[in-house]
Amino acid sequence: MDKEFYRSLLLLVNDRQTLSLMQRYVEQRIHILRDQLEKTKEHSRVLEIQGAIAELRRFATLREEVIKGAN
Repeated sequence: MDKEFYRSLLLLVNDRQTLSLMQRYVEQRIHILRDQLEKTKEHSRVLEIQGAIAELRRFATLREEVIKGAN
């Protein structure tokens, strides 16, 4: 990603209310995915859910990533 894209994301990550709402959404999605993970028996589905959780966890560091990329 280029600097201009990161700079456009600064509006998202510097607004505390928006960032807080996004983090709450991520927490809820992870909770739902964990429930699915407990119930699934298919190995391929387990891997898919684990990947989704890992990607959601990246949102926890999104602000730092955007700030670093924008500089």
